[in-house]
Amino acid sequence: MRYAVQWLRSLIFTTQAYLMMVPMALAFLPWALVDRRGAWAAVHVWTGWVRWTASWMIGLKSEVRGPVPQGEVMIAAKHQSFFDIILLCNVLPRPKFIMKKQLLWTPIVGWYALRIGCVPVDRGRRGAAIKAMVEQVSAGTREPGQLIIFPQGTRVAPGVEAEYKVGVAVLYQELGAPVIPVACNVGVFWPRQAIYRKPGLAVVEFLSEIPAGKPMREFLGEVREVVETRSDMLMAEAGFALPPPGAADGH
Repeated sequence: MRYAVQWLRSLIFTTQAYLMMVPMALAFLPWALVDRRGAWAAVHVWTGWVRWTASWMIGLKSEVRGPVPQGEVMIAAKHQSFFDIILLCNVLPRPKFIMKKQLLWTPIVGWYALRIGCVPVDRGRRGAAIKAMVEQVSAGTREPGQLIIFPQGTRVAPGVEAEYKVGVAVLYQELGAPVIPVACNVGVFWPRQAIYRKPGLAVVEFLSEIPAGKPMREFLGEVREVVETRSDMLMAEAGFALPPPGAADGH
């Protein structure tokens, strides 16, 4: 019975969160059309609304730990569900993403994503995608903000292992910029593909900066180590039992 009640609360919460996207997007549209600050304001207000309603509708509190970057920086973030995107967009002043080109066709989200400076790439061909990613990001550095990239390339459920793709290391080298790793445990509460949301405390944590100039292989190993280690700690803090090493994979 308790599960059924929480499932129903989750359904109501999810429905209202997406429905609220429409009036908020329309309300900020005139400002967003003439000034990017209007688009960022819309993002901050909607994500704040989702965090607030999650806290009392489904009992899912959220917390952001560590110093939040304010300037031009690249962020390599653990990605477990849509909720980590919501938390990052809520606290970063000017967030932008490397995102799948297909998302451009998503109503409201696609237009606002372009307006805040997100970089769409076609990931169908890996080599071409990486090259396009570097070119588009390099061309977009004139617009200040925090560039978020998910090193594993997609959402990865808690306890599942997935490789860190070379794209993040290529960007790190080509842009010559420091990187802020980000760990999280949000997938414990907000799964990839399900209505049910668990109550608890979802955490996103900004970790210590990795300075520019390291060899690509060294950087990729370091970012994987710090993000995975801290994410495992946050998931354990949330009561998630991690599988034994090597027992899970990305398939």
